[in-house]
Amino acid sequence: MDSVLLLSALLLLLLPPLPSARAAPAARVVWPGLEERLFPQVRDHFSFETCGNETFPQRYLVSAKFWKKGFGPIFFYTGNEGDIWTFAQNSDFIFELAEEQQALVIFAEHRYYGKSLPFGIESTQLKKTALLTVEQALADYAVLITELKQQFGAADCPVIAFGGSYGGMLSAYLRMKYPNVVAGALAASAPLLSVAGLGDPTQFFRDVTADFQKSSLGCVTAVRKAFQQIKDLCLSGAYDEISSKMATCNKISNKEDVYQLFGFARNAFTMMAMMDYPYKTDFMGDLPANPVKVGCEQIIAHKDPIEGLSALVGVFYNSSGLAQCYNIYQLYQSCADPTGCGIGSDAEAWDYQVCTEINLTFNSNNVTDMFPEMPFTEAMREHYCWNKWRVRPRAHWLRTNFWGEDLKSASNIIFSNGDLDPWAGGGINSSLSPSLIALTIKGGAHHLDLRGHNPADPPSVTEVRKLEAKIISSWVKSAGMKQVQEQRAGAAEGSQP
Repeated sequence: MDSVLLLSALLLLLLPPLPSARAAPAARVVWPGLEERLFPQVRDHFSFETCGNETFPQRYLVSAKFWKKGFGPIFFYTGNEGDIWTFAQNSDFIFELAEEQQALVIFAEHRYYGKSLPFGIESTQLKKTALLTVEQALADYAVLITELKQQFGAADCPVIAFGGSYGGMLSAYLRMKYPNVVAGALAASAPLLSVAGLGDPTQFFRDVTADFQKSSLGCVTAVRKAFQQIKDLCLSGAYDEISSKMATCNKISNKEDVYQLFGFARNAFTMMAMMDYPYKTDFMGDLPANPVKVGCEQIIAHKDPIEGLSALVGVFYNSSGLAQCYNIYQLYQSCADPTGCGIGSDAEAWDYQVCTEINLTFNSNNVTDMFPEMPFTEAMREHYCWNKWRVRPRAHWLRTNFWGEDLKSASNIIFSNGDLDPWAGGGINSSLSPSLIALTIKGGAHHLDLRGHNPADPPSVTEVRKLEAKIISSWVKSAGMKQVQEQRAGAAEGSQP
């Protein structure tokens, strides 16, 4: 372990609890009072041997700006596959709710992502990845919550977990696995069924297509035509024409390059559908307001379908308008997640996770969707994962370990989904009990409800946020009453002769 990081972690532990909100690092946009800290986290929670005695610096962000010290609830964001600041800066609803309910806010970074690296820069190398599991991450969060409650004098403060997408899965799992630690969870856009290998593998790209179809009747027709023309040019060996019209930096020279081009293009549609917010965002790329609509306008405005396709994908890949060409192998890297892993070390970590526990064998077929036929079977996934990571996926493990679709014995979880989000089809869309509540956001993209209030918001997300706030408040009050009753019962027992 890096000795400087270890020393930093130890020094931070010695700091007293926050007397008041302090500024985040100067290079960051300061969200309400967020302070970055490190926690010496156990490398392996499920071993008492070598790694079980070692720690690594786990990063977390904390804000006591709105907290009623010792009494207010704790809002805990279960970090997902990336730098924790990215999620903190795109989850303003949590801060708005914290102000309303006088909560302490904590954003915890997921192990192997951002700066929370169990083996430093070697963390995603072969034989260093074994501790990258959902189970270890949840244990990290349970331990961190327990320790921070002690540090902050918040032993009796109820904890509510929040998360979006994979983070939403984790917030639900945290409530399911550690109900003694968290009183409830908001699982926004959490594809709990898809990742367990349940559902239709054609669903995701069918729903991406539907988003573009809703935006413009001629859009999907133009996209299909563009892909078909590229296929025809490929069959005739006219690679130069494909390269020129799609504005690739390097010449397309074979069928493998064309397949990479298809994946590159399909990824742009995926991201635009997920991030189809009614205002400009920079969450997972700089995108204009209503990017699906903007993309459709681009392809329809061009007489040549392939040039139109190039312009459409540029809404995602060339938001600045400054790029002269697309480096299709640099901008998009194929992996074990057909919806895209991104690029960089975080992408490597996610690739490992979708090669082990998390199942995402979606495919496009050019029948139920507008994309070229790009199969991704269990056999293809297994072959890829063995070659890349020397692991074999456990296709049914999440169904056993995290209950699959049989969630009725859980409690106090909100499952929210937007009807524009292609991930919604793999989530929980019907309430399972009075305390397992499904909410649908009409006109909502990927976890729109976690974002802060915006004048361009559809009315439905405003109503959903109000309902979420009401439900969370009731969980907090109920947990508080339970604490009081337990304390009284304990006192009564102690007073008996």
